[in-house]
Amino acid sequence: MNAVTIVIGSICILLIAYRLYGTFMAAKVLKLDDSKPTPAHELEDGKDYVPTNKWVTFGHHFAAIAAAGPLVGPILAAQFGYLPGLLWLLIGAVIGGAVHDMVVLFASMRQGGKSLSEIAKKELGPVAGFCAGLAMLFIITITMAGLSLVVLSALERNPWGTFAVGITIPIAMGVGLYHKKTGNLKGATIVGFGLIMAAILWGPNIQGTALGDFLTLEKSTIALALPIYAFFAAALPVWLLLAPRDYLSTFMKIGVFAALIIGVFYVNPEVQFPAFTEFINGGGPIIAGPVWPFISITIACGAISGFHAFVGSGTTPKMINRWSDIKGVAFGAMLVECLVAIMALIAAVSLMPGDYFAINSTPEKFATLGMETVHLDKLSEEIGMDLEGRTGGAVTLAVGMTYIFTEIPIFEKMASFFYQFVILFEAVFILTAIDSGTRVARYLIQDFGGTFFKPLKRTDSLWANIFASALACFMWGYLLYSGDISSVWALFGVSNQLMASIGLIIGVTIVLKIAEKRWYILTCLIPLVYLYITVNVAGYWMVTNVYWNTESAGFNFLNGTLSVIMLILGFVILVTSIRKWMQLWKIPQAELVERVAKGTI
Repeated sequence: MNAVTIVIGSICILLIAYRLYGTFMAAKVLKLDDSKPTPAHELEDGKDYVPTNKWVTFGHHFAAIAAAGPLVGPILAAQFGYLPGLLWLLIGAVIGGAVHDMVVLFASMRQGGKSLSEIAKKELGPVAGFCAGLAMLFIITITMAGLSLVVLSALERNPWGTFAVGITIPIAMGVGLYHKKTGNLKGATIVGFGLIMAAILWGPNIQGTALGDFLTLEKSTIALALPIYAFFAAALPVWLLLAPRDYLSTFMKIGVFAALIIGVFYVNPEVQFPAFTEFINGGGPIIAGPVWPFISITIACGAISGFHAFVGSGTTPKMINRWSDIKGVAFGAMLVECLVAIMALIAAVSLMPGDYFAINSTPEKFATLGMETVHLDKLSEEIGMDLEGRTGGAVTLAVGMTYIFTEIPIFEKMASFFYQFVILFEAVFILTAIDSGTRVARYLIQDFGGTFFKPLKRTDSLWANIFASALACFMWGYLLYSGDISSVWALFGVSNQLMASIGLIIGVTIVLKIAEKRWYILTCLIPLVYLYITVNVAGYWMVTNVYWNTESAGFNFLNGTLSVIMLILGFVILVTSIRKWMQLWKIPQAELVERVAKGTI
């Protein structure tokens, strides 16, 4: 099969889904009404609640949700063949991810932009709210530290990358100030994007200079710098740094993948992988478990991801200008991220299987597979570094995209440049999620901690904002600096999808209360049933076969204990929710909708 066939088919499916299913969700299920003011207008404070242009909000939201997941997950899942990942991305994104993101954003806006834990408390009761808050704090801390670890490897002793990433901060602040004072978004965009591209192109020139030596940093230095940057991103007004940086980064993200799509159409690479590999029943060198449930655990962002619930109930609901913007911002951004993930999958399966497994397996493990590399030695020579045994997915994406781009005649001698550019691109992708995620962690700490110390809940309090931001940065920064988070990274896959299940539980509850027809709850209930079963099967498999298996190389009692705690929290939330649904079901639907509208239930 040729890659062009996959790209064309996927784009058509996603466009049809947005036009039909997205419109159905907006008009019929959620009944979005622009005559009502959004929280950004009702609670406008110039810092967190700021009515924002829908394209800027889309840019911020897409940049925040599209981190390492849509890049790395599909590449690792290519172990099973190209078809399982492709099917899960398309079905999961349309039926699950886009619906999840849309209902979570809607639910948060109904409650004035509050976090998912506060929504759970309001809709399901204090027990579910407490469990959701605890789960969210746990997951966001792991997420921020885990994502940052990827950035450390990309920027370590890499002055070009450090310069290009770092210069986006003052550029974004300048764009934010200019747009705030003039309202000229087009002019700010042109200048800001032009400066970023100039910095990227000029970056190689600093190597070997005094500035280059200054920016040649060790991991420990970067591990201190990242939380410090995230603190300011979380504490400063959203229009000054967070929104403009994410907005500008989105141009780079979409631009690179647009270029990749054009490259795929031009080169039309052959998909070298079979539809299914021999590892679908388990025992693979990258993912030990079978294709189900682990295809849906490995590929989270790009299909459905609980991390999106943090953004959808964190920064974005405080920026939405009109209720109808929800469709484009939430449903639309999820489908664009799905296309990004599909392109990453294509980059991986365009490599020869032997080359792919040599990169993503340890040399010892690869020697047992009975495979031979084909183009890897040549690629290593052209790029200027040894590529074997560089596990984790990031290098595979860079190699796959470089392989496609250098098949274009005018770029055939630029393998090293493209490889380094894609590594930089991945770092920017991840950093935009780190700054938004830290701000969301600040909101969570204020919401959750405010239950025990009420002054902390005040988002208009400078000291409360600073304290919560500093605490959030300290928690994930400590894990990042110590490196201990690497021992529990595998836990993130299960906990992340459990978070998505919680988001869909909220969605079922909201739709049941406001929809004119009760069968509309199936839009959330169907993906919820699948995902919840998948998460628990995967969690049980990991605990019994890896974490609590003394004969496994991944034996880790703490990981197993944390997995069990997370699954128990999810079970408590589900049971509480079912009891709530049964109570609401007893009320005639017309009466229920009327009582909800009046605020009596």
